Amino acid sequence: MTKFYDFTVKKQDGTEVSLSEFKGKVLLVMNTATDCGFTPQYDDLQALYNELSGEGFDILDFPSNQFEQAQGTDQEIFSFCRGRFGISFPQYSKVELEGENASPLFKWLVENTEFGGFDLNDEIGAWLDEEFRKADPEYDKKSSIKWNFTKFLIGKDGEILKRFEPTTPVSVIKEEVKKAL
Repeated sequence: MTKFYDFTVKKQDGTEVSLSEFKGKVLLVMNTATDCGFTPQYDDLQALYNELSGEGFDILDFPSNQFEQAQGTDQEIFSFCRGRFGISFPQYSKVELEGENASPLFKWLVENTEFGGFDLNDEIGAWLDEEFRKADPEYDKKSSIKWNFTKFLIGKDGEILKRFEPTTPVSVIKEEVKKAL
């Protein structure tokens, strides 16, 4: 049975990293995009990282152009995120979330979680729900990643603790991270 620590990923500079290097840490793994309505979440995510990284917490940021909102090279994306939002948590090489070239890590994350639904009180969440429902009335029954800034909370033992959809406020995620620490 595959575990989180069995995967190897590429940093944005192309070097490979075994996720076993993160054993014993609480992790937030996410797919992101620089040209997305949720991109301002980087501010709150960086604040979360600043507050809790000294307690055994880390964020693993995987840009993805799956929804055509992460144009540019890995270096351009990294420079944008560092310059605009001051991110200091690790950013990895761009990944695909679906299809034959999908990242094995994200395939595993999706296979082992369920879609939690968009917050319909959130303007973007309501719009996303409406658009997805037009294309597939049963879209919410599938576990696939629906949009950028989907996040997965990984416990110290490498188990998936929770999945957060893009409309989940970082304040809610913070409480879950604190419980896991």
